[in-house]
Amino acid sequence: MKRLKEHAMGAVFLLAACVSVAAVVLICVFLFAGGLPAIAEIGVEEFLLGTSWQPENGQYGIFPMIVGSLCVTGGALLVGVPVGIFTAVFLACFCPKRLYRLLKPAVNLMAGIPSVVYGFLGLTVLVPLVRDTLGGRGFSVLAASLLLGVMILPTVVSVAESSLRAVPSACYEGALALGVTHEHAVFRTVLPAAKSGVLAAVVLGLGRAIGETMAVIMVAGNQAVLPDEITDGVRTMTANVVLEMAYATDLHRGALIATAVVLFVFILLINLLFSWLKRKGNS
Repeated sequence: MKRLKEHAMGAVFLLAACVSVAAVVLICVFLFAGGLPAIAEIGVEEFLLGTSWQPENGQYGIFPMIVGSLCVTGGALLVGVPVGIFTAVFLACFCPKRLYRLLKPAVNLMAGIPSVVYGFLGLTVLVPLVRDTLGGRGFSVLAASLLLGVMILPTVVSVAESSLRAVPSACYEGALALGVTHEHAVFRTVLPAAKSGVLAAVVLGLGRAIGETMAVIMVAGNQAVLPDEITDGVRTMTANVVLEMAYATDLHRGALIATAVVLFVFILLINLLFSWLKRKGNS
């Protein structure tokens, strides 16, 4: 009976794995089947490097959206990663137990807040703050970067903290035995030992930032032009798909699916880069 249960559970796990793989394959087939013909018709160079997005005139250049996505994501990483990593270090190595029981649920609660709530916060707080401080309309790269920097914090903090706690206590104790201070042991021994997990936290935060849509739509300005300053409005690739997919037809719809293909390739390259860095760090 025990052996039968083991075989049954093995079959269940195998089925679950096959369903997951099949879902990814179907997504890839849908995206590439719908997007590659549109790219071929528009032209790879015109589609990826074109600076004009005017579907009514047959112009489908997504370069401004690519630049907008990179600017917003890069700004979010500059804001969220340092804060997230230092918060994780504090929670794992410095935080008193009573305070931890308050801070940890608060961080977890941030992960459950809907994107539209973050967007409303950015619309009512960040946009007026940017407008009154730096000028412009307020709907800008800066506002979107600040908002996304806050949104990726729960991911970065949770994954980085788990990695720090997974470091064997012998590493920390050995550093103390050599006469270093607690702070030196944490930042020179524990944190470097957890670099693989910390890097994973950064990559997951990057994926969250580049794939966010609703909050970005509410604060970024949604202007399909190349930004000159951080106070200029931009449109990201995800926002472009969401804003126009409802009424798009024919080549316009194919161009939007092709935009999703480009975004998918970006995410794939990021994960491949992370895998390479992880292997290099372990070698």
